[in-house]
Amino acid sequence: MDSFLDSWVVHLFIMLLGYATVFIPGYLLIRYLKSIKYEENAGNSIISRLIISCVYGSDDWQLLDSNAGGTSPLKTTSSSSLRRALNLVFCVIGLQVSYLTWGILQEKIMTKEYIGLDLHETGSFKESQFLVFVNRILAFLLAGAYLLVSKQPRHTAPLYKYSYCSFSNIMSSWCQYEALKYVSFPTQVLAKASKIIPVMLMGKLVSGKSYEYYEYAVALLISTGMTLFLFGSTTDSGKTGTSTTLSGVIILVGYMAFDSFTSNWQGELFTTYKMSSVQMMCGVNLFSCLLTSVSLLQQGTFSVAFAFMVKFPVFLWDCIVLSVCSATGQLFIYYTIATFGPVVFIIIMTVRQLLAILLSCIIYSHPVSLLAGFGITFVFMAIFLRIYCSHRVKQLKKRRTAAQDAIRA
Repeated sequence: MDSFLDSWVVHLFIMLLGYATVFIPGYLLIRYLKSIKYEENAGNSIISRLIISCVYGSDDWQLLDSNAGGTSPLKTTSSSSLRRALNLVFCVIGLQVSYLTWGILQEKIMTKEYIGLDLHETGSFKESQFLVFVNRILAFLLAGAYLLVSKQPRHTAPLYKYSYCSFSNIMSSWCQYEALKYVSFPTQVLAKASKIIPVMLMGKLVSGKSYEYYEYAVALLISTGMTLFLFGSTTDSGKTGTSTTLSGVIILVGYMAFDSFTSNWQGELFTTYKMSSVQMMCGVNLFSCLLTSVSLLQQGTFSVAFAFMVKFPVFLWDCIVLSVCSATGQLFIYYTIATFGPVVFIIIMTVRQLLAILLSCIIYSHPVSLLAGFGITFVFMAIFLRIYCSHRVKQLKKRRTAAQDAIRA
């Protein structure tokens, strides 16, 4: 009975009930405000404008960019090749340090025991949702501070629409932490590297996207590599305490589903409302902090976490570094994409995933069989093939368009 109460299914159910106490009243309130046409009868008070911003969007009280729709505040204006090269090195180092440190701490917190001040008491921390909250709170504060001191494009999106991708973002992060109780970190990283497949499926469902033939071929190659890795890693399950279990597989599938929805929904918001990346970061993390804090308060997890910090001070410092890495990592993501484009960013993060697996195997002594190693190589070769093919297809389309324009002229 105790093992069932401690299971991830029960924790997930309780967590979803907590989120429902925010979503259901919020949904009913939005429906009511729309039914009475609140926007038409609202006054000019700050509260009225805040409500309109949350429910309807198109607020005109936020600071406008004098060149709205023009150059993003994150883009570099320097044309110097040397400066651009140094900028790229800065982005690579920032992303690698932030997310490699974050990954190492993630595995440490969820799988290792902490030693108390008296060196006799030991304990392990298992509250995945608290770690999600820790990741989001500093990111929200940093994004909010940036918005206060910088000019941004006019914000037109209803704020409540951030709650959808915020929820899926929370759930994907929770799945990452929870999965480490059942699968090894290399397995989790490889599953994340293989999320191209669910992203394609979700793109079909959410946006009706179509894909090139090479993308389907790459998806098949990645699936083959993942299969080889999983078969190879099961041979070592007797040697390690973290074998791939059915629960781990289910949670990883949940992670990929939620994460693929997050990226597709954010893409829809960017396309529809043209907000800046920092506005997106602030909006998503705002709802993430709201949802997780309400759920944690209802469960009394804050008191449990703080008591654990008092007993094991090292855990407190791990949480602080984890939060800093998560927040700075998000800023580096937006800056890198704005400055160098998504292709360069994908290459950097793919290398990061390879390094994460290597570091985890070295630091935490994860054995990797020959078959599993071949599977890892197979997956990352397929990913780099996808990057190359995607770049080539875009170049060919540009040349074809330029040739057609020249003929018409």
